[in-house]
Amino acid sequence: MKQSAYIMPQVQSIREAFAEASSFLSGLGVSEPQRSAQLLLEHVLGLSGAAYYMAMADSFPADKREEWEAAMTRRGSGEPVQYITGEQEFYGRPFEVTPDVLIPRPETELLVEAVLRYAAELWPQGAAGEPGAGGEYAAARPGRRLTAIDIGAGSGAISVTLAAEAPAWRVLAGDISPAALAVAGRNAERLGAAVELRLGDLLEPFKGLETDILVSNPPYIPGGDIAGLQREVRDHEPRTALDGGEDGLDPYRRMMEQLPLLPAPPRLVGFELGLGQAEQVAALLEAAGHWNEIVTVPDLAGIPRHVIGIARQP
Repeated sequence: MKQSAYIMPQVQSIREAFAEASSFLSGLGVSEPQRSAQLLLEHVLGLSGAAYYMAMADSFPADKREEWEAAMTRRGSGEPVQYITGEQEFYGRPFEVTPDVLIPRPETELLVEAVLRYAAELWPQGAAGEPGAGGEYAAARPGRRLTAIDIGAGSGAISVTLAAEAPAWRVLAGDISPAALAVAGRNAERLGAAVELRLGDLLEPFKGLETDILVSNPPYIPGGDIAGLQREVRDHEPRTALDGGEDGLDPYRRMMEQLPLLPAPPRLVGFELGLGQAEQVAALLEAAGHWNEIVTVPDLAGIPRHVIGIARQP
């Protein structure tokens, strides 16, 4: 059933608008109703932090009423706040997000941290964005920069962040969705990060590319579980970025099968994965036989969320 439009009660203070909107969202079963109302108020009013709280007693601006009602109507239907504001912070940077891409999650920041940390161990003379002699990495192969590829670019959260944190790397990102690559490209330009974007399925766009680091947050939700997801995810985020096949592991299997497309396996691989998948994804890496150390990284809730494959010897 379609949700009716939100109509704001007549003239209120900003505080009253917040309270009434929170109640409206709560009554519709929207997740985090108070947080949603605050974020959308800050967006519509162009306020944040102390300025927002200082304005709470002010009258709600009449010229913002229409925009506020539209935002609340969209949130009341279950649309995520990030798609309404068009933005989500990731690793301290603002990323544009649209319904063509997954909304970046905080746990994915831990994947970026792990990749940067293990890269610093594997290539101590050049993994933190400091070029060696001639602008090249002394620890990478002669004549080229350390090269990282991100499979399933989405908004570019991973690839743009890696390029920004390690600017001397060559960072590439691929996605099967042209619309997603367009978003990633805008984020790279906006944030001043050099990322090469390629359209195609998993490793196929990178055939023949000498690659040191492979990182991916692929679709990993079992297809049969999608109907039971929170409606913000199920009804609004792109299904192609969610559906990982019958058991959620299809993208990992296919990436392992596609490794021969690369001249040699990357020495560092980092995968994000779903609940209960760590053991199976680690087993896929072990079976491939290229990485002599496999590490599982928990998220902030202690759930195994990332699997890292490391080849200590090239």
